[in-house]
Amino acid sequence: MLIVADENIPLLDAFFASFGEIRRVPGRSIDRATVEQADVLLVRSVTNVNRALLEGSKVRFVGTCTIGTDHLDLNYFQQAGITWSSAPGCNARGVVDYVLGSLLTLAEIEGVDLTQRTYGVVGAGEVGGRLIKVLQGLGWKVLVCDPPRQAAEGGDYVSLEQIIEQCDVISLHTPLTKQGAHSTWHLFDQKHLNQLNPGTWLINASRGPVVDNSALRQVLLQREDLQAVLDVWEGEPEVDVALAELCVLATPHIAGYSLDGKQRGTAQIYQAYCDFLGQSAEVSLNDLLPAPWLSAATLTAESDPAWALAMLCRGVYDPRRDDADFRRSLVGSVSEQRAAFDALRKNYPSRREIDGLKVRIEGDSPALRQIVAALGASAV
Repeated sequence: MLIVADENIPLLDAFFASFGEIRRVPGRSIDRATVEQADVLLVRSVTNVNRALLEGSKVRFVGTCTIGTDHLDLNYFQQAGITWSSAPGCNARGVVDYVLGSLLTLAEIEGVDLTQRTYGVVGAGEVGGRLIKVLQGLGWKVLVCDPPRQAAEGGDYVSLEQIIEQCDVISLHTPLTKQGAHSTWHLFDQKHLNQLNPGTWLINASRGPVVDNSALRQVLLQREDLQAVLDVWEGEPEVDVALAELCVLATPHIAGYSLDGKQRGTAQIYQAYCDFLGQSAEVSLNDLLPAPWLSAATLTAESDPAWALAMLCRGVYDPRRDDADFRRSLVGSVSEQRAAFDALRKNYPSRREIDGLKVRIEGDSPALRQIVAALGASAV
């Protein structure tokens, strides 16, 4: 059996070596010739898997070690009898940590009290849902927009117009859809960007085309009051350098790139493949994850809550490092920048998740207990 896999998928040998030969290929280089004799194809979000790629091949199982599926032609898979699986929620916690780090950076720059902001979350799936839970757990005001879920479930959702009117922080976590009543392609277009309230913070860690990048660049040039954080880009790995220079934080699609998230994605696809074969899983992710560098922290009850929040979040992950690395890569020719974008992702340093942290509080502090519980860390 031949398994063709994106070379950036971790733990390939640990999870898949027992099934057959593994051929590692750069994700953007996977083509018809690469997959022609493959039985299994394992990808990440940079590989478009469709009829043009797979027709005539032996592939009968496709796994993407990512949350999103906009790079998969699911209609073709159904027609061709190809079983597929994604890894929903695998990197959700990593994205939440990215957003928290971004909020701390924005608040520090502008001297803003995060407890006094109104947060709008667009998309309440695996990532957005976890972010909402954390923000609400901190006691912050949160409005949620998710038209598909609202139509299917009802519930306490608001419109995109209400998010724009009432929120001064907007974080985007919607999948990318190009058709239908709930299309998210250029959801934030020139019109919606111009309607943002003075001083709004806009964070996009979903998919690049959810925001019209050209329109955002124009709006940011005209309105210095707006602040943007972008982890995803239209046309990536090619990036609008002028737009990146206008962002407070700019990163190369790594919001969910925690070690836990990436390895969890492989584990979920491994389980799905075992199910496809009708056999039991024999490998456990818990046996493979290394111990975190920072495993525990101790706070006194007198600790300032705002300081404690920043310390706990940044002690595990601070996106300013990724921003600095990315900005240094935006030099040279376009082809050099594209290569640098992929190199940053391929060689991304080890990063863990906040909910793996153990926190001891010496004394009694309800405010600190609330922060620890909201972050999902373990109180000891």
